[in-house]
Amino acid sequence: MNDLINQPDAPRLIYGLRDTGYSFNTAAADIIDNSIAAQASEVQVRIELAEDGRKFVFFGDNGDGMSGTALFSAMRYGAPARANLASLGKFGLGLKTASSAVCLKFTVISRTGPDADFAKLAWDLEWVESQNQWEMLREPMTADEFELFDELCGEKGTLVIWSKCDRLLSKEYDDPGGAREQAAIRRLGERMIEHVALVYHRFLDTSDKRERNVAISVNGTPVNAWNPFYPEKSDQVLSPKQQQLEIELDDGTVETAYINAWILPHRRDMTKDEQKVANITNRGQGFYIYREGRVIQQGGWLGVFGVIEPHYSLLRVEFDFSHKLDEAFKVDVKKSKILFDPALEEALRTLLQPIYREAGNRYRRTERKAAVERGVDHGSANKVIGNTPATAKPSVESADPSQRTATVSNNRGSGIKLRVPVDTNVLPGTIHVDAVETITSGDLWEPAMRSDGVSGFVAGVRINKHHDFYLKIYQRAAANGYAVEGIDLLLWAFAVAENNNVNEELEPIFEDIRNEISTNLKKLLREVSLPDERELNGAEEGED
Repeated sequence: MNDLINQPDAPRLIYGLRDTGYSFNTAAADIIDNSIAAQASEVQVRIELAEDGRKFVFFGDNGDGMSGTALFSAMRYGAPARANLASLGKFGLGLKTASSAVCLKFTVISRTGPDADFAKLAWDLEWVESQNQWEMLREPMTADEFELFDELCGEKGTLVIWSKCDRLLSKEYDDPGGAREQAAIRRLGERMIEHVALVYHRFLDTSDKRERNVAISVNGTPVNAWNPFYPEKSDQVLSPKQQQLEIELDDGTVETAYINAWILPHRRDMTKDEQKVANITNRGQGFYIYREGRVIQQGGWLGVFGVIEPHYSLLRVEFDFSHKLDEAFKVDVKKSKILFDPALEEALRTLLQPIYREAGNRYRRTERKAAVERGVDHGSANKVIGNTPATAKPSVESADPSQRTATVSNNRGSGIKLRVPVDTNVLPGTIHVDAVETITSGDLWEPAMRSDGVSGFVAGVRINKHHDFYLKIYQRAAANGYAVEGIDLLLWAFAVAENNNVNEELEPIFEDIRNEISTNLKKLLREVSLPDERELNGAEEGED
């Protein structure tokens, strides 16, 4: 007897393997992987909630099926490697660890053809615990199971049944099987459809010839492919030469990975329907990793670039490799995560940096244009100023719009001629404070003489819509209830104080002060992003 053989404790290990990090969606995808590996052309998933609160998940496919011997081998933890190494299965653990992550008992029923016998085996974690050994269950087929196999598989294929689903939902409900739990099950199915639509989009899209076609349905609803790169509207920005990456393995052999980079259109350049298709979000930017044609990781920059932030939400990178690079990329047991070698990180950063920058620039250009068009309501400040006649300000004796000059009486005396914008026929609600697009100096504000007709001018302020302070601070202030009125009053007070204390000799000094303040503000705000849609809708920081 070999006293070095040390068998693992069956209950402790089989329960411990439940906690390998599967979510419901990643667990379900592992079962679908097996169906695709078995050459299925149809996969049907059904999630059921019984009246008493018991939950079941059924996976049926019309693939090759398994004999009794093959099923016994497939049910082994650490099953033998598949004959086809390019199949979506990898470690021989997916069926077991994925299933037990959701349920305490999982049953597999399979047959290879209409004339073949059914093979059926089950793992029941509670049974393993009671027997204290790695013992499966071989139970007879029930009438319901015969019916289910016929409905979900047909003449041949494999049916996987998850029962005793204690981890299907994230919470327990006071009324098991009631309306709230039914709604939670519906939401679970909807989220699974979204997940499957992305993960298997190459298989689901009949026009995509890179993978064979597989039809997948969830609760009777056919899943339609969702291509995250929206190729109909997006720009693929890598040349053919840049789309291949040669990667040297530890044994000296070289394998090829493939990369495409897509810059999507800004949501403001799309219709509502197109926005739904593109689904541009902060979390959606970054790498979409494909192993054997199936998405195993979505979004994020994997160390190549910095943190997720709105300016780069238009850039999505398609990274594709085969099973031969599994070791190089440290593919995990769930096939849902990879790691880039530092040298590859650097190579990808060098390759993608110009595109990363261009995606950010496109986003900023569109956002700046929208911010200028959106504007801010300055009506409150105009009312306050109009209702406060006692403020110190110059008296306008005359003004010439064509010459952009005004003659005023101010603290420097009377008859003082100033070079200043003269605005006629302005809206009464903007007579004291107005935001404009015509300031070419780059300053944040400039004094002006304004009238709602062609006479009766008053001192006012014009604010530059293109200045970063207006785009980044004013916009946030307007959306989140900050004191737009207070900023307006401050700038009006600066402008009026200048006109009330200036003469021809002092004009250049005041201009220099305005220019220096405006330039410093622009520098200070250089790293501040434009407000995103969430901020413009008034969400506080940290809210979804």
